[in-house]
Amino acid sequence: MTETDMVHEQIDTIDALMAHYVAGSLPEPARVLVQSHLEMKPANRSLVNSLELLAGEALESAPEVAIADRDGRLAAIFSSASPVPAPQTAARPKNALFPQALRSLLGFEAEDVPWRRRLPGFREYSLDMDGCEVSLMWIRPGRALPAHTHKGMELILILDGAFNDERGRFGPGDISIADETVDHRPVAEKDRPCIAFAVSDGPVKLTGSFRQMIGDLIG
Repeated sequence: MTETDMVHEQIDTIDALMAHYVAGSLPEPARVLVQSHLEMKPANRSLVNSLELLAGEALESAPEVAIADRDGRLAAIFSSASPVPAPQTAARPKNALFPQALRSLLGFEAEDVPWRRRLPGFREYSLDMDGCEVSLMWIRPGRALPAHTHKGMELILILDGAFNDERGRFGPGDISIADETVDHRPVAEKDRPCIAFAVSDGPVKLTGSFRQMIGDLIG
């Protein structure tokens, strides 16, 4: 991971995102986002399984390389402390909204989110983690977010409800991938609030007309 990019290469498709997930090149919050997606849409694990199989075959066919300072490295391994077992996480509550991976990362469930009102009809909880801005978003039914593009990469996992933008519909378990090439104005569907988990490595840049921007900001 570089200082400003989520990964070293551009991610513009779900397949590319899954490939980086398998390669282990995603920062922790982005990895949790993908893992949560796979919990919500387990059918997509087949792609991950195929990529893992290809990676294993590539590793087996790679030429052998001698290990420098073999004895020193073995000595360091054997003298290191035993790994501390990961703490046990509480069982996922019945009918919980958050996937287990997300709940483990944040330490709470949907009903316990310390929301902060950012705009009329828009609430958010955000924190910095592993060089990324991590946030939960709550969008009132029918509310449009101001049109914007991105000065980096943004991944959004829909947890409940849905939003529509110029690219189509994103519902529960779907991942929106946006960067500087995407200029969009997400609008939450009218039947229920849209709740989403977002990971980004750069700020947004507002676009659209001044009149539309003012209207979207006041909700």
